[in-house]
Amino acid sequence: MSHGDRAHSVVPVASVLGAVLSMQFGAAFAATLFDRAGALGTVTLRLVFAAAILCVFTRPPMRRWTRLQWQTVAMLGASLALMNTAFYAALTRLPLAATVTIEFLGPLGLAAILSRRARDALWLLLASAGVALLGVGDGAGLSTGLDPVGVAFALVAAAGWAWYIVAGSRVATTLPGSAGLAGATAIAAVVVLPFGAVSAGTQLVRPDLALAGLAVALLSSAIPYTLEIRALRDLPPKVFAILIALEPAAAALAGLVVLGQLVEPLAAVGIAFVVAAGIGALRHSRT
Repeated sequence: MSHGDRAHSVVPVASVLGAVLSMQFGAAFAATLFDRAGALGTVTLRLVFAAAILCVFTRPPMRRWTRLQWQTVAMLGASLALMNTAFYAALTRLPLAATVTIEFLGPLGLAAILSRRARDALWLLLASAGVALLGVGDGAGLSTGLDPVGVAFALVAAAGWAWYIVAGSRVATTLPGSAGLAGATAIAAVVVLPFGAVSAGTQLVRPDLALAGLAVALLSSAIPYTLEIRALRDLPPKVFAILIALEPAAAALAGLVVLGQLVEPLAAVGIAFVVAAGIGALRHSRT
């Protein structure tokens, strides 16, 4: 592999890794806002601010979009609304590592469906074992006393995550830059705004919460989604799905640092399996 080819492959991978860390620390910080704004209020603040940031910086030429482009953007917007709302609802009932571990079933299942080589199946198997082990220890939040409603929300978020990968890949190939992402985030914000307004009411306009919502928007939406859309231009969906196997590990780290949620030894072994699967997928993937 030449130096240019290696650099070309490193950039999308680094984008995914940056998105993973930003997303999970943003989620951990968002969880600290639930007692003041609730899950719907928090996700509303996140998407509204993220849409404003992205639209200001990208200035998407929406009037020039074709019908097909609008359809792809709308699908991405719907996936963002579903994924984020369900994830935050699950996060009110489950620890962060538990929520992300269950949610990871979405991209993991997508990667399994799209896989065409035995080697890919091996990395997926190792990642699956890691996710299972991560869920065994109480430190990961997956003890026997799981809230069934929380699990249901996390599974809905898993479906939304898989949908986001497919829709994001289509947007990345039909629209330049982050214009499609900006439009999709705006659509998602419009969808959730009425629910957030009813749920949180005047809390949404409090200056302290608005500032916190801006931080969540940057960490959880504007930065990671921009990086992911960038990566999806060069990485096929199946490789992208395997690389984000690092999400549960990042969630465990963010849960520990921000929320004080400890990870037990068996869960740590699961994290190591997931990391190993991500590294293996990176070293042997083909774009």
